[in-house]
Amino acid sequence: MDEYMSCLRVWGLSCPGFPEEIGRARRWVREILGEQPYVDEAVLIVSELGTNALRHTASGEPSGAFHVVLALSKHALAISVTDDGKSDTSPEIKHPGSEATQGRGLDMVSLLATHFDVRPSSHGQTVTAELVMPRSAPGSLPCS
Repeated sequence: MDEYMSCLRVWGLSCPGFPEEIGRARRWVREILGEQPYVDEAVLIVSELGTNALRHTASGEPSGAFHVVLALSKHALAISVTDDGKSDTSPEIKHPGSEATQGRGLDMVSLLATHFDVRPSSHGQTVTAELVMPRSAPGSLPCS
């Protein structure tokens, strides 16, 4: 029966809509994931998705917030960032020219992630990036 069971650990962090909270979210991810082989990618993904939430949605307003969830199993890490909504657009991957100074974040996230998803809701949007663990990676965090 073990081959059908999965050990899943989930953590959540809510951050007020201030730019310095991106640094706090990065440190939080690094603290949770420790020495996992994909920690740098996860930190970059949280940074990009959190920054987009602050720049493009009500999360960046004085009373705004963004929410980060990490879901870790033996086989994958899902990183989700939910914003406060009120945006006229949905996050989309762009391919800006070489002179552009922005617009590459989601493209970078989609290249790092095995799966990338945007889900709108009545309260905002959740962007999720999933990383599949390499078979040679050391064991994930213990479940207890």
